[in-house]
Amino acid sequence: MHRFFLLLVFCLGFYAVVFYAVAIATDVGELKTHYVWVNYRGKGKPVQMRVIKQRPVKWVGVDQVSKIAVSAIVISEDDAFYQHNGYDFNQLIEAYKRDMEEHRFVRGGSTITQQVVKNVYLTGEKTLWRKVKELVLALRLEKQVGKRKILETYLNVAEFGEGLYGIGPASNYYFQKSPAELNAKEGAFLAMLLPSPKRYSISFRKRELSPFARSIIASILEKLHVTHRLTDEEFTTELARPLNFEAAPHPMLNPGLAAPEPADDEDDPVTSNPSLR
Repeated sequence: MHRFFLLLVFCLGFYAVVFYAVAIATDVGELKTHYVWVNYRGKGKPVQMRVIKQRPVKWVGVDQVSKIAVSAIVISEDDAFYQHNGYDFNQLIEAYKRDMEEHRFVRGGSTITQQVVKNVYLTGEKTLWRKVKELVLALRLEKQVGKRKILETYLNVAEFGEGLYGIGPASNYYFQKSPAELNAKEGAFLAMLLPSPKRYSISFRKRELSPFARSIIASILEKLHVTHRLTDEEFTTELARPLNFEAAPHPMLNPGLAAPEPADDEDDPVTSNPSLR
């Protein structure tokens, strides 16, 4: 019992030291009034992100994105975003189980808040120390900045393709429209891309949704439906709606049917995005 108590005190002390050191070294509170400038330096080179005072030209406010598109992305990437305080305990447990099974870091389990912290302030290395820093900074970001600005920052730093950062450039590139004009299915398509743009954007390049893309998009639309963001009629309409780049649209799969992920395609001009995990 005495050993357990000492171990507990040590762990708590270590956490306190780490929390203090990381908090002092990184001022995440600046995101409350500042913006993130993304510097894409070319394929294969690390992307630079810098916090600046002046709003970037391509920056898009949350109120400049259609509500249904925002909902599609949030419900796909982090459906507990408005309930957690920076991390999702259930997702962390699932990630831990998966990592233990694979004996390596496989599943990130990161919330939108953690993804913002990682991309703006940290590196993409998959180490325990980086995850600890990410968690500490995510907790502080939630307290100091708030959900709205965190979500806005995420929408502007997320990678949707090669050199394609932010929902503004993404909506223009894929659909030739502003983020405010995005419908539910277009929002679901962008959400489907986020985990791995290189693999999942093959549908755009081939002008045809893959079975995997159709199943994921249908699943996102179903979540929007069951959470009352889409009415019965709107849900049916969105399932049947073709995306503008589809040469020969196919009927959407039943949301309950899973399809295999597309294979990697080295010729695809859109790169994968592991850093967002």
